[in-house]
Amino acid sequence: MSTTSRHPLVWVPSLYLAMGLPNVMVGVVAAIIYKNLGVSNEDIALYTSQMYLPWVLKPLWAPLLETYRSKRFWVIGMEFTMAAALGLVALCLPLEGFFRLSLAFFWIVGFASATQDTCADGVYMTTVSKIDQARYSGVQGMCWNLGAVIASGLLVSLTGWLHNHMGLSWVQCWMVVVSLAAVAMAAFGGYHWRVLPPGSPSALHGQGLAGGLRATAQAWVSFFQKPQIWMMLAVIFFYRFGEGFIEKFGPLFLLDAREAGGLGLDNEALGHINGTVGTLSFIAGAFLGGLLVARRTLPRTFFALALVLNVPHLTYFYLAQSMPTDTLTIAAIVAIEKFGFGMGSVGHMLYMMQQIAPGPFRMAHYAMATGVMALTKWGTGSASGLLWSHVGHQYLSFFGWVLVFSIPPVLLAWLAPFPHEREESAEGREAAVAAH
Repeated sequence: MSTTSRHPLVWVPSLYLAMGLPNVMVGVVAAIIYKNLGVSNEDIALYTSQMYLPWVLKPLWAPLLETYRSKRFWVIGMEFTMAAALGLVALCLPLEGFFRLSLAFFWIVGFASATQDTCADGVYMTTVSKIDQARYSGVQGMCWNLGAVIASGLLVSLTGWLHNHMGLSWVQCWMVVVSLAAVAMAAFGGYHWRVLPPGSPSALHGQGLAGGLRATAQAWVSFFQKPQIWMMLAVIFFYRFGEGFIEKFGPLFLLDAREAGGLGLDNEALGHINGTVGTLSFIAGAFLGGLLVARRTLPRTFFALALVLNVPHLTYFYLAQSMPTDTLTIAAIVAIEKFGFGMGSVGHMLYMMQQIAPGPFRMAHYAMATGVMALTKWGTGSASGLLWSHVGHQYLSFFGWVLVFSIPPVLLAWLAPFPHEREESAEGREAAVAAH
């Protein structure tokens, strides 16, 4: 069977697993590594947030990728590149200058991951029909988040087990675990070599650098000519605004000692919460979100999905106020936030894919939309360190501000424009019928 005729379930789950894992290794797990190795919260927030910039900047080179080789080629090449870069991160951790060296290699992972994301989404959008895009949106979102949870949950839990039960130092623990992540990315590259379809070739294919540069200019001009584009970009930017602060400081809060205002968990407990409980919550939320959109359409469900994502930010404020000591209680409360994030993120992804991306530069325009989403992560992550200092290192005040930051996303979701509403609604109804 050729790769072009393989069923989407053969390659969509592994493709989005391979996208989620390195993204969170760079954005979240790196922060936990540096926390264990004694770096301050302010430095962690500042320097790890800058590693979101590759996802912000990827629209600058996304059109150029359409002129050379296939989307499949870039996906597989970047997966092997990330495997090598993660291996170098593991090797440099015992060195005296590990912080700067590991940041440099994480930057390579970030650029490769951002490039992989662009082309992987291109494969998905040009291979899978719009009806099946709605049908598999839950699988797509679930597997991306599952890759993220494996990185921030199971791998983090493994470092705690190695440290607590095997007596390894934190450096040794993280060398083992980051090496496993490198092996996983190499395995994804080998598997996708066999099963990943090439994606439909762009009209720019074979036009070289000059054609790519012309296309880049055309892509940017046409992007900002889309109807209601500035309002749509505001919706995308703010949709996960509050969640961006939780993503960076949530794990630090759970790990920090109680005398510092944290919950005093170790890596093993944190990993179990994000891995076992978080995985189940993500899966349930993502599948329910995909099912809801397929049956009701995105325009009818978008506001509800924004509420489901943002209202659970109350959980971290409650944790900082009540300071529970029972791990099961903490896990149950965090699971609410994970469920909301899994369900709400489906709306975010489909809004970019179905309302912003359509047009002659579909892959490039989707990359631009996700670049705006990454700009949110970069901005909130960078600002989180400043906010942490401003509130005097008080987690209760910090998460109180997060609740304030979660109001604009809900208001903008209510006002969100849907320029492709008729087309999307018809496709949603067809997808709901096909699902039965």
